[in-house]
Amino acid sequence: MFLVDTDVISESRKGASANEGVRAFFRDAARDDVPVYLSVVTVGELRQGLENIRRRGDRLQAERLARWLTRLMNDYADAILPFDEDAAHVWGRLRVPNPENPLDKQIAATALLHDLTVVTRNTAHFEPTGVRLLNPFS
Repeated sequence: MFLVDTDVISESRKGASANEGVRAFFRDAARDDVPVYLSVVTVGELRQGLENIRRRGDRLQAERLARWLTRLMNDYADAILPFDEDAAHVWGRLRVPNPENPLDKQIAATALLHDLTVVTRNTAHFEPTGVRLLNPFS
């Protein structure tokens, strides 16, 4: 079972032109019926990206991204994991002695609680947490 980070889900948006490793990851997960989850933190990061595009005035790109985000939320409606009280306790432990990258540590805490592998290109931010990792870009 997998928890997909923002970089991977964003890359998947490119469809046929997405990185081959990312395409293979999603194809294999679907074929093998392996559950794929998103963190609510990833949802927030995606929303932040959309709002940054909207703020800079790129209306067309913002509208496309908003439609994609709506489809993504519908597709993953039952597979978005919360950052709850239990995750907050794990997150607090993960940040000592390494307080860097707090959002990635929230994702790691969620993955650890649910015994999931984090799928990300950004493995360096997650390695200190001890969470299992998969980099589909490599």
